Amino acid sequence: MMQDDDWWRGAVIYQIYPRSFFDSNGDGIGDLPGVTAKLDHVARLGVDAIWLCPFFCSPQADFGYDVADHVAVDPQFGTLADFDLLVARAHALGLRVLIDQVWSHTSDRHAWFLDSRAGRDAARADWYVWADPQPDGTAPNNWLSVFGGPAWTWEPRRRQYYLHHFLARQPALNLHNPAVVDAVLEGGEFWLRRGVDGFRLDAIDFMLHDRRLRSNPPAPPAADGVPAKLFGMQRHLHDMMQPETLGVMARVRRLLDRHPGAVALGEVSSQDGALARLRRLTAGSGHLHMAYTLRPLRGGFDHATLSALLADIAAEEEGWPCWSFSNHDVERAVSRWHPRGRAAGHDPAFARLLMALLLSLRGSVCLYQGEELGLTEAELPLAALRDPFGIAHFPAFRGRDGSRTPMPWDGDRPQAGFTTGTPWLPIPPAHRALAADRTVLADDWRRFLSWRRACPALLHGRLLPLDLPPPLIGFVRSWQGSRMLALFNLAECETVADLSGLTPLRPLPQSGFAPAVAGDTAMLPPFGVMFAALETAGRKALLPA
Repeated sequence: MMQDDDWWRGAVIYQIYPRSFFDSNGDGIGDLPGVTAKLDHVARLGVDAIWLCPFFCSPQADFGYDVADHVAVDPQFGTLADFDLLVARAHALGLRVLIDQVWSHTSDRHAWFLDSRAGRDAARADWYVWADPQPDGTAPNNWLSVFGGPAWTWEPRRRQYYLHHFLARQPALNLHNPAVVDAVLEGGEFWLRRGVDGFRLDAIDFMLHDRRLRSNPPAPPAADGVPAKLFGMQRHLHDMMQPETLGVMARVRRLLDRHPGAVALGEVSSQDGALARLRRLTAGSGHLHMAYTLRPLRGGFDHATLSALLADIAAEEEGWPCWSFSNHDVERAVSRWHPRGRAAGHDPAFARLLMALLLSLRGSVCLYQGEELGLTEAELPLAALRDPFGIAHFPAFRGRDGSRTPMPWDGDRPQAGFTTGTPWLPIPPAHRALAADRTVLADDWRRFLSWRRACPALLHGRLLPLDLPPPLIGFVRSWQGSRMLALFNLAECETVADLSGLTPLRPLPQSGFAPAVAGDTAMLPPFGVMFAALETAGRKALLPA
């Protein structure tokens, strides 16, 4: 395992969804040898680590997030030997390896669940969340699944309901039981001994439930009526986000501390109070090293929303956040957040704005595969969807497949160089022009990441937001006496920025952004960005610290 225990502070972690990264054997599904074959592309970007989404044995009901064996590689992805080669190649390239660990639930085909459902006297009878029906036979309470409908499914063998926060084929583990925590940590130890550098922990807000199984209260009615996703109609006080989660994370930390340099990255949901939960989970040295929240990914990209986010970041100085704008569960950011939406198509200026903002926030960063190419969200017809979430809610919600389409490697080759067979999801024709052998945006990422690495203020500094009028947002990053201004134009038109409260300053064109500066003003082009070193920071321009 590579050393430097604090490598993760300010690190950039490249998220790989193996099924869609590169197919080495022509079956249309990406695999571990395919990841290994393309690691040079990742290393050339200048990132610090990869996060590998699930490759474990699974029926693939939720494409790997329904794990049937935590310590075995699914044959469609390769073998344990293939995994070992991947880790060795990553380390040779200077990349650390984080792997997904799905510990809030398993597949209903997992040996643990097959034993647990067999009867109330089974060896693992209380390894999952079981509850008796109400007197009229209905579910124990009103909890809802994220994917729609009740969060409970009847199991006739036990004459009880079992809890599932997602698909019915993903029963929830009972992490109130110390034996269950022992078992999942034993699986984690297996991978640490094989050389991984840590874990990305999936859905940690769903790891524990209210022991009394109290029903959730309703959420305030939505202005636009009943939503397509009923999960939003409740305040999730009892089915998730329980205080005992901190105790489980403390046990995870103790495991990792036995492996110097190993870290944990947690996924925090978008429920209210997300940044406060992130702080609690990462403050000090007893829980997670870092965590990211889905909250920004669910919100907008307007001036008010981003200003509020920056204020929240500044207020939460404890702990260590990790930021992501895109991942395998949400619409790609360049389509989701562009002022003209998907109609804008590929907009290099907007993609560069997102890059600069993401890499300038206080904390570490997750970069989702294809984000460095500026990939847009794929609009797939119902017949092409594979995601059960999207199929069930189409067309009100198209699911997650639009962000999971295969990586385009070579715009001139069949299937854009992803496979010699038929890809598991279609590759949008528009993505050929954004293939890795064609796009210049990846070069911008390389240059910016190289420059960022030499800027301690961006890697470690505190963040102080600026009080700026729309369409401008900005902040100052400060570290050991140095100050750096970061300024962003959210508009699709040129905008004049008044710098009178911030001068004297020295523009930093090495960042790759060089707007015209004259005296106390700067002219930012459409979606323009500016970085500058500050002699002093004008207090009148700063929000209260």
